[in-house]
Amino acid sequence: MSNTDRNEYITRETLLKSLSDEEIASVSTAESGKRLSEGDEYLDLEHLGAGVQSADGVVIPMGRILPRKALAENTWSKILAQLAPARR
Repeated sequence: MSNTDRNEYITRETLLKSLSDEEIASVSTAESGKRLSEGDEYLDLEHLGAGVQSADGVVIPMGRILPRKALAENTWSKILAQLAPARR
């Protein structure tokens, strides 16, 4: 399977399905915030190919991001593992 084909399978919905109920609640709470703090890491769910990004003060639509601080470290690691082969 090529990286392009794999990227098509790794979708927002795929990643969100791996979250626990508590993490979903935490992400929902983060979505109601106005912005991430500078340096906070996140994934842009509309641009997963960009990988982990770091907030730099630019306003990002909170409804499309998955902030690292909203997830358990184990979940964040699993998501990055899913994305890693697609970025090669």
